Amino acid sequence: MIETQRARSEAERPTAGDAPWALVREVDLDNTAWLSQIVDRQGWPRRSRVGKEAATAAWLLAQRADHDPDFQRRCLRLLAHTVDDGEAEPSHLAYLTDRVRRAEGRPQRYGTQFWCGPDGAGPLQPQPIEDLQHLDERRRSVGLGPFAEYASHLCQQDPEEHDQRPSRG
Repeated sequence: MIETQRARSEAERPTAGDAPWALVREVDLDNTAWLSQIVDRQGWPRRSRVGKEAATAAWLLAQRADHDPDFQRRCLRLLAHTVDDGEAEPSHLAYLTDRVRRAEGRPQRYGTQFWCGPDGAGPLQPQPIEDLQHLDERRRSVGLGPFAEYASHLCQQDPEEHDQRPSRG
């Protein structure tokens, strides 16, 4: 987990160029392969078995497995059952749900995924969201705060930090 955070921090520097992103992709591939083996052997890492920190790390690795949408969908199904059992965070399920839906070209449900437009050069903005009228109600149901606060927090971060990010959230 430390390696992936270090690689991402380096890649997010405005002067970093493309080389650090190649390392991020390599780390993501390795992490996905590792998590896939874990999931094959024991299912989704349950909080009571691996602890809160490791369960959160597994979710983050699944979030970053955009290169393998089938694996992300599999993780989503397993995570949903684990949340139903009270062994994982509902907010983690919300983030992964949005990530998978966007990869499938569908609007997100919880407003967790942001981007700088298709060319990556625009302002940070939410990716399409379904049923905006009930968004905060859905977010509240999984333990997320109001969308306006989340969006404001993301958009107040250093704009250069988003230049090379394909998506955020």
